[in-house]
Amino acid sequence: MTESPLPHVLARMQTGVMLLESGRPVQAIATFRRAISDQPGLSDGHRLLGIALRVVRDAPGAEDSLRAALALDPTSGPAAYVLAQLLLEAGRAEEALVTILPVSTTAAADVHLLTAKGDALKRLGRLEEARSAYAGAATAAPESAAAAHNLASIDGDLDDLEASEAAARRALALGLDAPETWLVLARALVGLGHAVEAEAAYRAAIARRSDDVVAQAELAQLVWMRTGDIGAAAAALDLAIGLHPRLQVLALKKAELLQSAGDTNGALAAIAAAVAADEAEPMTHVMAARLVMAREPARALGHARAAVSLSPNHRLAQGALCEAHLASGDPAAAATIASRMRATAPLDQHFIGLLATAWRLLGDPRYRRLYDYEGVVQVAMIDVPNGWRSLDTFLADVSADLARLHAFRTHPVGQSVRHGSQTTRRLSRVADASIQAFFQAADGAIRRHIAALGPGDDPVRARVCSDYRFNGEWSVRLPPGGYHTSHLHPRGWLSSACYISLPRAVAAGEGGWLKFGEPGVPTAPQLAPEHFVKPEPGMIVLFPSYMWHGTTAFSGDGARLTVAFDVVPSTEALN
Repeated sequence: MTESPLPHVLARMQTGVMLLESGRPVQAIATFRRAISDQPGLSDGHRLLGIALRVVRDAPGAEDSLRAALALDPTSGPAAYVLAQLLLEAGRAEEALVTILPVSTTAAADVHLLTAKGDALKRLGRLEEARSAYAGAATAAPESAAAAHNLASIDGDLDDLEASEAAARRALALGLDAPETWLVLARALVGLGHAVEAEAAYRAAIARRSDDVVAQAELAQLVWMRTGDIGAAAAALDLAIGLHPRLQVLALKKAELLQSAGDTNGALAAIAAAVAADEAEPMTHVMAARLVMAREPARALGHARAAVSLSPNHRLAQGALCEAHLASGDPAAAATIASRMRATAPLDQHFIGLLATAWRLLGDPRYRRLYDYEGVVQVAMIDVPNGWRSLDTFLADVSADLARLHAFRTHPVGQSVRHGSQTTRRLSRVADASIQAFFQAADGAIRRHIAALGPGDDPVRARVCSDYRFNGEWSVRLPPGGYHTSHLHPRGWLSSACYISLPRAVAAGEGGWLKFGEPGVPTAPQLAPEHFVKPEPGMIVLFPSYMWHGTTAFSGDGARLTVAFDVVPSTEALN
């Protein structure tokens, strides 16, 4: 333990604290340094100096002082907490965790130490461990609204929406009226199917912070999915844009909403002022490029180049530039960009898909290695899970349980679905027995496909290992006229479509089929689909996540109900 302060040193430290609290950090630093000069072995002196140096943004000096405090007293929770906060601010989560672990496991660990531990673990993607730390913090300080909020947030991240709602309501009841807490509550309510309450929570969030872009965008999406009324969906965004005209991301969110609703001209108008501004941001040019790419590829190329010039390492800007080259008839330039970006992030399925498209346009034989439909696409029937006597009875039960989850009138923003609905909660978190049994029913087909792939050095086989895990599961319901635009899954490895129930039009060959190979971006010349799969109830199709895929529209009556998911190798971290 650190030594006790001498009386005159203690007086100096108290003076330093008063100076710091009164907004005079420079004088406080000088006072703390005199105290340390008189008694160098005093841990608290180094800790207080570190706090003062952090206030004046001298991060290296603050870190040195805090590490000196911990060297003198390794059990100093206050020093470890401040140092961990400093390291987290610098993006050094692993070091923050190393700093906080020794003191967070002692009996003296308080809400602050446990919260810092949770923050570090969350930054590292170790969400279950972070949840345990936040739960410990909430237990240590049951009257802490902030601790309840943190628990609500991590429960939301883990899709434990019932727990997230309860913790968020507890934080609000304890007096925390922050927009972030209302946002966490709104998200939980959306996933639980309480759309009216969710809308009220989103409105509470933006009433407290009108420039909360995330809350504004999610409110707009919720109203759109509930009503299909684009004017109602954009109303709150319009008010926010009027209040914050220089906040370009609000205009971008409106453009995304209008684009998803099929109003390309409206989307362009929404960002016109932002694009023309001298300080136009990279994403503004990215959006402009994608909106005009199909009809004005040269203009799209100009916007994409502007985005890259503003932020050369911006992956979305580089993606837009790659796509603009494809639309402009320059696949060689597109291939160069896609190859370079793939080298920096080999698992990014988007750039694999763009590279494959460029190779197809170039007639490069490497394209067929990636789009080897016979070798990397599997069509099979799912198994009958335990507890059901036949596949038909199982599918009937799954269909009924999924129907209750499809409460929205139209599609979400930024997804491939058009004129249909998509569930908002991970299916693995839905308690219905049939939905949980679906994962057992699909497991055999997934494992057989992985085994059949075998080893190799291509982007699919190079990731084969002995096990897998899900990285997102959802359901889509398409009514007549509904379809999926051609798309890929940037964060997957293997993706899927499993058919639960189908309209008569599909069996009659009148639409609703799965198609592969048609790019989801404009190309010159235009590329057609290469491969079709006729769906059947109980059929599962597994394919590489980088493959462009969509569906054909259908007419008549009845709905096309599917379950889809992405899986990644169990040896890889989820992203």
